[in-house]
Amino acid sequence: MNDSTEGIRLAKRVAALAGVSRREAELLIENGAVTVDGRPASLPQSRVQAQQRVEIAAGARPEPVVPVTLLLHKPAGMATDKAHTLLVAVNHHEPERAGLRLVPAHIKGQQCMTPLEPAASGLVVFTQEWRIERKLHEDAGIIEHEVMVDVAGPVGPEVLARLERSPARVSIGRQTDAQTGLRFALKGARPGQIADICDRVDLRILAMRRIRIGRVPLAGLLPGQWRYLDPQERF
Repeated sequence: MNDSTEGIRLAKRVAALAGVSRREAELLIENGAVTVDGRPASLPQSRVQAQQRVEIAAGARPEPVVPVTLLLHKPAGMATDKAHTLLVAVNHHEPERAGLRLVPAHIKGQQCMTPLEPAASGLVVFTQEWRIERKLHEDAGIIEHEVMVDVAGPVGPEVLARLERSPARVSIGRQTDAQTGLRFALKGARPGQIADICDRVDLRILAMRRIRIGRVPLAGLLPGQWRYLDPQERF
């Protein structure tokens, strides 16, 4: 291959510019510290021409990308194993507040720790961090999930009493003749568990949305949006 016509690998160009090894150049690129003609570049294997302007952010260091945890508002009707496709820059909620710029390494190897059934919407956690993975795995049985459930028709005192005999704490948030909004707080919630509780008392679910996992809320995320877990947040 002729470098004069095909260009050279971006990592090779960065290595020459910065006076670092090829691996260190790849780390600079993966950390979002490199631009080509003023645009962020994130693929070390991409090729650049000699006339293209390659720049490295001042003070950038060739360090491994720090693992991150992502919080997603999964839309209703989407399987959890497809939800990772929403983890793209255009769906990033308030990126200017994150202190991080999305790079491909933030998406690679993300594990979903809190799946939801397809019909439900709400908070889902993806992580690369071993401490978060361990926390959500080892404490799965004691972490409380808060879920808002809309059911058809009114819910009378007898039905509410039966719901309260389930493992969940249940309360009525709003009620009309057409539907009732229920709040479920359940430790160790599993996909399908709340639907099963409602089915046992003959309640027809209209919508279900998880709004909190432990101490971490869904907050202002719209369906399909995601954000980074802040370092000070704890489940």
